[in-house]
Amino acid sequence: MTDSSVPVDDPTAVHRILANASALLLDFDGPVCSVFAGLPAPVVADQLREVLADGGHGDLPPEVEKSADPFDVFSFAATIGDVEARYVEAALRAHEVEAVATAEPTADTHDLIREWHASGRKLAIVSNNSAAAVLSYFHAHDLTHCVDNVSARREADPGLLKPNPFLLNQANDALGTAASNSVLIGDSLTDIQAARSAGVRIIGYANKPSKLEEFAAAEPDTIITEMKLIAQRC
Repeated sequence: MTDSSVPVDDPTAVHRILANASALLLDFDGPVCSVFAGLPAPVVADQLREVLADGGHGDLPPEVEKSADPFDVFSFAATIGDVEARYVEAALRAHEVEAVATAEPTADTHDLIREWHASGRKLAIVSNNSAAAVLSYFHAHDLTHCVDNVSARREADPGLLKPNPFLLNQANDALGTAASNSVLIGDSLTDIQAARSAGVRIIGYANKPSKLEEFAAAEPDTIITEMKLIAQRC
């Protein structure tokens, strides 16, 4: 538990949030699977830095040079120029598609997706990862028919990614769902921020103990530490 008033692993709170939801929005990396389980994110970040170096941009700011997060490199590339952003995004996309072949499914989420679909309600994936990687994963796991929309990265513009609410708004528009009738499950502060900006209810998935306090400070509607709590309430 946390010292916050935000409930943690509270079945009643989860039920209350989901009871009137007509659409479930799932972040991909974390709630659905661990994208870089087989191809570590730091390796991908290194390879993206090589793309920049090949383009004559080998002298990077220390925080970009040391970052283990590929998205930090992508975001920096966009500050250099559109061409650099496109090259780095294309490389990131290729690595993500490769990575999802060995991605580790998150326990209970595949069951959740099937059960939510069977209930007749809408489901969308809202992800900063590439749409190509998301679609590849769902095709490989025979879940494509359960997903009504994939609102994910399709452009070399990191400014459109969460915490920008763009992807959430795009998903709700595609589903024909009011933001107030949607619930996002996300495992990052940027998910919480994007949901708040979009007017969408948010369940924080704290898949690491360190996330409990930082999520509580951001005040999502509730926090869970296991996806099975959602599967049991859908």
